[in-house]
Amino acid sequence: MRRRPASLVLALVAAVLAVGLVAAGGLLIVHGRTGIGRAVVVAASASAPAAAPTAARSAAGSSPVRVITGGGGSGHAAARGADPVADPGAQVLALVNTERVRAGCTPLTADARLDAAAQTHSADMATRHYFDHESPDGDDPGQRITTAGYAWASYGENIATGYRDAGAVMQAWMRSPGHRRNILDCGFRNLGVAVAWGDRGGYWTQDFASPR
Repeated sequence: MRRRPASLVLALVAAVLAVGLVAAGGLLIVHGRTGIGRAVVVAASASAPAAAPTAARSAAGSSPVRVITGGGGSGHAAARGADPVADPGAQVLALVNTERVRAGCTPLTADARLDAAAQTHSADMATRHYFDHESPDGDDPGQRITTAGYAWASYGENIATGYRDAGAVMQAWMRSPGHRRNILDCGFRNLGVAVAWGDRGGYWTQDFASPR
């Protein structure tokens, strides 16, 4: 798959299992269908805190990695009725749902399996110092979501690095057409969120999906 060269450290990528490829400015957007569900993907990176989408389907480090997951865990702030601002994953979920309601979409429900898939990817990127939807081992978002036990009909993934808090990363995602499309896709029903803190700051992952 052709991709644009990266500028600096901060970039965002939106992904869903896909087949076609369309270039749009500084972004690579992939659209396609699979036998089991709709797929939409976007890829790119940008200079400074900026947003860009990347296709689904991309080391060892010494920095300690700390992972915070989003909505599905039983101890999650939102599930406990605690202040979501204290939990980046809960805050991302709340911000996503604010945008979705504004756009006329059903709010997403947190899912522990999608949290696990997002956590796996954020921790792996932070530990092995890469930034892509595909791991160095070749695992893509659909494989991670399936491995976590979620039987999906469709899925999407947004990733970001270099953002210090949920508000900043959501603002950047919403400014990127590909990432925004995932956030405002009315077909999605569930969301998992995680952030891992490593050498480049936060490695954020959003995994969206609808069940079969």
